[in-house]
Amino acid sequence: MSNPTILEVVANSPADAAGLQSGDELLRVNGVVPTDVIEYQQLVDDASVVLGVRRDGTDRDVRIKKQPGAPLGLRLSASIFDRVQTCDNHCEFCFIYQLPPGMRSSLYLKDDDYRLSFLYGNFTTLTRFTELDLSRVVEERLGPLYVSIHATDPTIRASMLRNPRGGTSLRWLRALLDHGVEVHGQIVLCPGVNSGEILEHTCAEILIRYPELATVGVVPLGLSRHGRETTLATHTAEAAAADLDIVHYWQDQAIAHLDRRLFFASDELYLVAGQAIPISEAYEGFDQHENGIGMIRSFLDELESVEAGRANAIPDVTGTWREIPAAPAEGYRESRPERRGVGSGEQGPVVIVTGEYGGRMFADLMPRLERLTRRALRLLPVRNDFFGGNVAVAGLLVGSDVANALRSDSQPAGRYLLPNSAMPGGRFLDDVPIEEVTSVTKAPVDVVEPTVAGLLGGALA
Repeated sequence: MSNPTILEVVANSPADAAGLQSGDELLRVNGVVPTDVIEYQQLVDDASVVLGVRRDGTDRDVRIKKQPGAPLGLRLSASIFDRVQTCDNHCEFCFIYQLPPGMRSSLYLKDDDYRLSFLYGNFTTLTRFTELDLSRVVEERLGPLYVSIHATDPTIRASMLRNPRGGTSLRWLRALLDHGVEVHGQIVLCPGVNSGEILEHTCAEILIRYPELATVGVVPLGLSRHGRETTLATHTAEAAAADLDIVHYWQDQAIAHLDRRLFFASDELYLVAGQAIPISEAYEGFDQHENGIGMIRSFLDELESVEAGRANAIPDVTGTWREIPAAPAEGYRESRPERRGVGSGEQGPVVIVTGEYGGRMFADLMPRLERLTRRALRLLPVRNDFFGGNVAVAGLLVGSDVANALRSDSQPAGRYLLPNSAMPGGRFLDDVPIEEVTSVTKAPVDVVEPTVAGLLGGALA
């Protein structure tokens, strides 16, 4: 058990008025030692709250009066106070096994904790789920949850997870659905393992056995050059098109039986197959937007709205951490920087720096973006040599590759726009700080949100 510390006290909040300070260690709430931020939030909803804290080695109780349900005004250092439920699967396709050595330690943590699924939208396999976990989820209505399915055939699922419990743990999915818990599923497609006929079988069984699932995302395997598995392969254009045909067929079956699509394919499958991105209605609310499903369509929708002079809502993040004020923005949800005007600058176009998939998306949109900005724009797709394989999304760009691309960019540039999605916590995944990248550029650098509004703001700065 590790006690969380207070990272931030909101000014003029009840906690501020009571004298709590950043750095105080939280010991108890109303005499209870909470195990996570979910329990903490329930305990502090009362009108009278007594916090046991430790400051400079001295324990004290702090009594706080507030309106029932009103935020206390604290942000804590962790979301899980006891031990995170780590993953004991050994999935051959797990991207953590494909990371190179020497990266920051938090990137190597494999969790399979339903609480992180609830809070942040992390996918869990349920292989470590228990009756006690089910009881708490049902009693406290901890949903939505996000479950990795991959295959419904017990033998194939156990083989993919390299865990015999993988063959039986979907019983917990059935139990969650029976109790009315909202669950979103995921299938990571590995060509030759759970694609093709196996995908057909999985979709059919999901429709029959788990029709209450809110959505099922179908995403392709991400394969790094650092992986040690020799049997894994990435999608060819033909294989991606074939798997898309399967997804589309079962979308039609789900519409016929459930009056909704249920199954949704990732943007990457459409890009690899060379097929058009579906219309907005085909995403039915973009519930798996952050799983790479519908990101391109939501960007196109935003662009059309801006062109028409309308506001367009960006899909909300998955998980509920933003609704729990004390929950920290952990992992890839960590705060992301916005830096303006770093570098000497010169006349030239605004350069949009993105990944190779982003390069495919932006290629046809540049004239429309130029009309909106009334600025010359240029596209600079960066190859991900650090990870290699089929890793080509902007969110996995690393500082060393970006720095090399900017250093070798010989074309005119007036400003570079970098996506802040590649810098959770203010650093790239290879631990390179933004300052190391901006030091090699010949023009100012803006770090912007990878949205139309973010790009326009950077281009017009």
